[in-house]
Amino acid sequence: MLKRKIEDKLIDWKKDKNHKPLIIKGCRQCGKTFSVLNFAKNNYKNVVYLNFFENPDYVSVFEGSLEVDNITMLLSALLGNKAKFESGNTVIIFDEIQECPEARTALKFFNNDGRYDVIGTGSLLGVKGYGKEPRSIPVGSETVMTMYPLDFEEYLWAEGIDEKIIHFLSDSLEKEKPIPKALHEHLRQLLLQYTIVGGMPEIVKTFISNRQLNQVLKMQRDILYSYEDDMIKYADKRDKSHITECFRSIPKQLSKENKKFQYSLIKKGSTASKYLGCLKWIEDAGIITRCYNLNNTELPLEGNAKEDVFKVYMCDCGLFVSMLENGTQYDILKGNLYGYKGAIFENLVADIFYKMGRKLYYFHKDSGLEIDFVIRYKGKCTLIEVKSSSGNIKSTKTILKHPEKYHVEKAIKLGDYNIGKMDNVLTLPLYMAFLLKEY
Repeated sequence: MLKRKIEDKLIDWKKDKNHKPLIIKGCRQCGKTFSVLNFAKNNYKNVVYLNFFENPDYVSVFEGSLEVDNITMLLSALLGNKAKFESGNTVIIFDEIQECPEARTALKFFNNDGRYDVIGTGSLLGVKGYGKEPRSIPVGSETVMTMYPLDFEEYLWAEGIDEKIIHFLSDSLEKEKPIPKALHEHLRQLLLQYTIVGGMPEIVKTFISNRQLNQVLKMQRDILYSYEDDMIKYADKRDKSHITECFRSIPKQLSKENKKFQYSLIKKGSTASKYLGCLKWIEDAGIITRCYNLNNTELPLEGNAKEDVFKVYMCDCGLFVSMLENGTQYDILKGNLYGYKGAIFENLVADIFYKMGRKLYYFHKDSGLEIDFVIRYKGKCTLIEVKSSSGNIKSTKTILKHPEKYHVEKAIKLGDYNIGKMDNVLTLPLYMAFLLKEY
């Protein structure tokens, strides 16, 4: 069984004496249902489970009164012995809650009642054009968590890298001390595998059990097909084809030297007005994330972001690689990539930062200055350059030479290196990006 960080968050939620009904949102197949059910079985005497996608008939329970006693009465009649309601010892799980908007509205009544814990999960919550809206979203009566596919640290756990090694890496980062060669080489290979496999739980489990990358690729592409099915099934009729076109353009968007998202690359003559809502649909479904260009390299980053100038990355690097042609997995493992390797490893770092909960930013000027990512790290605005193997950091050096203009004093270069430092640039192996947690 895969160890997931959401488990600790669920336990903390339950321990809070004033906890409210919980909503866990995230892209399809990121492990929401498994984690919630596992937590429920280990922490409650009674678990009442409703999946509105698999059993649309359950929706009828919420068509009338949303008083808690009425709902529990109907669920008892519908589920029989599967539904036992005992104050303080029962959790009710509303899986795929977006399929039953009134169940979301009912969370307010459960919160006021307080006898039962409630957890809702949803993969398309908030997606524009989904077509199902609750009478009212219970603002103030629910807690919302976002769940992601496995991040790189969770992947390391799955591969047998324990907390002692993670602590050793953190300590080495703090002391700026190189990693021993044998461990360094092992982690390099695990990172390349994660780049290809990504973090979808079933895919990770399959790969760890049989190491068959052809099976991994098939499973990834099946997920991509299911995403496109959602786009066709749930989007507004006028947007269906546009959303699919927008989604399929992502590899091409990242192939450019300046990876700014351009609507004209989706289809000749395309404009933002035509595709802006389509891109938002894919983003709200948890499939992509945006990286915003900054006016200036200074804190606060959000206050300096250009909302209409951005790059787009896939939230899961493995799914991104699966969008490329056959043979790309082999090329990544063997280092046979050329110009496009920058896009792959940038998406890898975007995956790592996004799953840490970071909002993504970069810096680009028409003069030629370009920094892959800019983050707040240890209270300072910090430049992040991503180099798959080697490469100069001319833009970083230029910015660091002018702190009076750019307000930056430090930079980190992530690449196929061990830990080192030269002047104000800290060099780190790519596999240590997940340790840049301190804000």
